[in-house]
Amino acid sequence: MRKTCVALGRALYSTSLNTEVKICVIGSGPAGFYASQHLVKHIPSVKIDIYEKLPVPFGLVRFGVAPDHPEVKNVIHTFNKTAENKNVRFIGNVTLGKDVTFRELKEAYHIVLLTYGAEENRQLNIKGENLRNVVAARNIVGWYNGLPEHNNLQIDLSKSTAAIIGQGNVAIDVARILLSPVDQLKKTDITQHALEVLSTSKIKEVYLIGRRGPLQAAFTIKELREMLKLENCCTYWSNSDFKGVRDVLPQLARPRKRLTELMLKSLETTKQNVECNKFKPVFFRSPLEFLSSTDNVEKLKFCVTKLIGPDILRQTAICTENVEHLKCDLAVTSIGYRSLEADPEIPFDSSRGIAKNANGKISDGVFTTGWLATGPTGVILSTMSNAFGVAEYIVSDLKNGNIESKPGFDSIQKLLEKQGVQLVYWKNWLKIDAYEQEMGKQVGKPREKIVTIEKMLEVAE
Repeated sequence: MRKTCVALGRALYSTSLNTEVKICVIGSGPAGFYASQHLVKHIPSVKIDIYEKLPVPFGLVRFGVAPDHPEVKNVIHTFNKTAENKNVRFIGNVTLGKDVTFRELKEAYHIVLLTYGAEENRQLNIKGENLRNVVAARNIVGWYNGLPEHNNLQIDLSKSTAAIIGQGNVAIDVARILLSPVDQLKKTDITQHALEVLSTSKIKEVYLIGRRGPLQAAFTIKELREMLKLENCCTYWSNSDFKGVRDVLPQLARPRKRLTELMLKSLETTKQNVECNKFKPVFFRSPLEFLSSTDNVEKLKFCVTKLIGPDILRQTAICTENVEHLKCDLAVTSIGYRSLEADPEIPFDSSRGIAKNANGKISDGVFTTGWLATGPTGVILSTMSNAFGVAEYIVSDLKNGNIESKPGFDSIQKLLEKQGVQLVYWKNWLKIDAYEQEMGKQVGKPREKIVTIEKMLEVAE
């Protein structure tokens, strides 16, 4: 039955669409590639152009996934198949709002699909946030993953204690990289400049600070399990943070229950007086101020919080009168990302940091998916589900509309060439890819990433 439906759907498109359907996708991360995969499968007459700001594809998979998680990057094999489809074209080194406008894309294509993600750090907006060695987690992730804008990040790891504010998976990634043995990181695609700094790191103690309690922790069981198994690292919890937690275990859904049980088990087996690096999750604390007598952060001031609200998983943290201080030599803020308004004509919700949309549709012929549409939530699997859903929405819209002739890439190419923009096509990216892998082989790594746009363009050419 399913095969019959798919065949019927394709027959409808082949008879009802008398011209090529031209779609541009802005952003070559998971959302962009998954949406393209669905569209090219379900619209035989489609021509998809995937535009990317950087000369290299894959977005979050290349620049967000931790270097010691190579298995997560296996989705690139699927993206490669989509990019090599005869109806798909990758065009790198093109910035929306600078090299090409939103209006120009709408005039050139039947569908504009915005998937350029979330690339701005959320701010705590507290005093001292601009002190030296108060660093956003996104910047550190970009630094060790080769994001060009962060390859010169100034980070001082010459002292012992780091405090990470936030308890999501990104926060744990940063904690794990800071505490991992360098010999293990040498086997990954971590950047050489990060490896050199980490090899001389004196960080021995990392706090992971959250406003709410263990029942609301945002990290996943996989990430926590990795930390608990990390070589030469001991995890320390506070017994007081878990008061009453065991009593509510029967009420929890299975994923949350398993995560909570793992924390409780770790709490019971904490090793005392052991020579090891220390990972210390701390709950019920909200930052108030970064303190220093110099220009480098020295302390974190926070309030002790309590939770209010009837739903134990969605309770809100509010400050009590109790205030505490924590000495730290490095402070990392990991409280989420927000999207940017790449072009002033894109309908944008500045308060939420997302494109204004209803289930992925912005307006006739304009759609969005991924973190630009939903905010920075979920993992790659949830991004895939969202992208497939929005792509299906596009298919339905096209089926019910009239398709007029559009110039597509022909007109955009002329605009870009007139400006002297060096376009990076898939064949050019493959040169970069081969170069990075060869450089990696020479030092025993899967790849050595190029970390400047200038070098990427040089190799691509």
